[in-house]
Amino acid sequence: MTSLRRPTRTKADSGTDTQLDLRRRDDLFARLEGQTFDLLVIGGGVTGAGVARDAAQRGLSVALVEAGDFASGASSRSSKMIHGGLRYMAQGDLGLVGEAATERKAVEHIAPHLTRQTPFVIPAKNAAVIAKLRAGMWAFEKLGSVPKDRRHEVWSRADLEAHEPALRRDDLFGAVVYPEYLTDDARLTLANIRSATADGAEALNYAPVVEVIVEDGRATGVVVGDGLKDRTPRATVRARVIINAAGPWVDALRGLEASAAPTRLSLTKGVHLVTPRSRLPVARTIIYPAADRRSVFAVPKGDVTYIGTTDTFHPTAEHWPEITGADVDYLLAATNARFDVPPLKPQDLVSAWSGLRPLVAQEGKSASEISRKDEVWTGPGGILSIAGGKLTAYRRMAERIVDMAEETLGRAPTPSRTADTPLQGGDVVVTAARAACGPDGDRLVGLYGADAPEIAAAGGGPAVEARHAVLREGAVTLEDYWVRRSARAWFDADGGVAALAPAAEAMAPLLGWSQAEIAREIAGCVARRAALMTAMETA
Repeated sequence: MTSLRRPTRTKADSGTDTQLDLRRRDDLFARLEGQTFDLLVIGGGVTGAGVARDAAQRGLSVALVEAGDFASGASSRSSKMIHGGLRYMAQGDLGLVGEAATERKAVEHIAPHLTRQTPFVIPAKNAAVIAKLRAGMWAFEKLGSVPKDRRHEVWSRADLEAHEPALRRDDLFGAVVYPEYLTDDARLTLANIRSATADGAEALNYAPVVEVIVEDGRATGVVVGDGLKDRTPRATVRARVIINAAGPWVDALRGLEASAAPTRLSLTKGVHLVTPRSRLPVARTIIYPAADRRSVFAVPKGDVTYIGTTDTFHPTAEHWPEITGADVDYLLAATNARFDVPPLKPQDLVSAWSGLRPLVAQEGKSASEISRKDEVWTGPGGILSIAGGKLTAYRRMAERIVDMAEETLGRAPTPSRTADTPLQGGDVVVTAARAACGPDGDRLVGLYGADAPEIAAAGGGPAVEARHAVLREGAVTLEDYWVRRSARAWFDADGGVAALAPAAEAMAPLLGWSQAEIAREIAGCVARRAALMTAMETA
């Protein structure tokens, strides 16, 4: 019988199974108040989750608090790519390109179920463009030590016709094709959270910081409220080092530490649109230009294709930035210009998402020109704030700031082990697990990794998944399951609407919901979807 788990594993690995059950909230708040931690992480996106995992794995006592659900901000609204950032080479950002290229391999190693290799296709209009792209690819592959079997290839126009017939080819010479990776950003974040708690960290969602405690000029803790109720203060959490990894809300947290703290972030908005794959039948990720010469893309995902992304400045930090008619028009116009299919219309879209990138401000730069490098700032009370960066490089960002935390603690430097030990769910032989899960194996393993066969054995479907989300993955609202644990809100053909009722019914006895509360949870998700789709309905 084929083993479903990878053989390289020890008892100390972060891949060890853990139940992240966050229902007994009074006890959870009490645990946060009951000790002084070495490290308090504010923010449960992928950066904060990575920091918590790294620190806990090094033996530090760690608490992580998140104002909403884990990954509820930028870390569930990305383009869902683990990629080398080839376009940053043109900006001269070789360090960022090299780090991202090498980090792809680390993430693939620790989470093989969350790093789906897929070809990226860059069409070109003439031989000169092909030559320029190849020169960039050779440098990119050298920086990232890319093995020969994963290097780029060149397609002719005939190859494009054979492999991607939906592309309009009358003005094309050929294409450069190279492998990159797709991921589920929210699941990657959750895997880090669960791995951190397996190593002893405390993690709590819906626990917003409402006050920073400063004593003798130093930040020694925070007061957190209950985000599921009215933000009433519930616990004082004390720590020797505090890390602000709040993504788009980094500046707001810096303002709680020192009211005069200057703004350091420049927020940009990214919008993605989802259409049935039958309407945009691509087999690989296709990269093509928009009217302003920015690159956009079409990505196949099961029965749908998603299109992204915009890159425009956004004035305020919010969980659900508005999707406008201009955003929709921008992406559809670029797509209709490149593909030989009946023109896509707003009515062809089945779902959409928008999110914010917390970039470090650079005066005079356009949204797409701002560097994706991360930076760390030390506040007047000693809080370390981290912002910027790319999803691909989250692990290295975490490693660097935990090094700084150890130095602040006066602790001898400890090597990070996060590149070598599997994330929760990552201790799996992907092909064997897919086969064991039956017809839905591709989707289940892509979400749950080593947990997938258990879910398949229980019958699968929204009710089974939702129960698992509560008992093992820290879900406490229907939206937690619908958007971030299952991705049905983005990738089901109906935007996951059909999954809401069975999921809510399964969660209700676990969370003590009445029939009225079930109805409110469902209505809240339906209203959220309606708000996201408003631009499509009015266009």
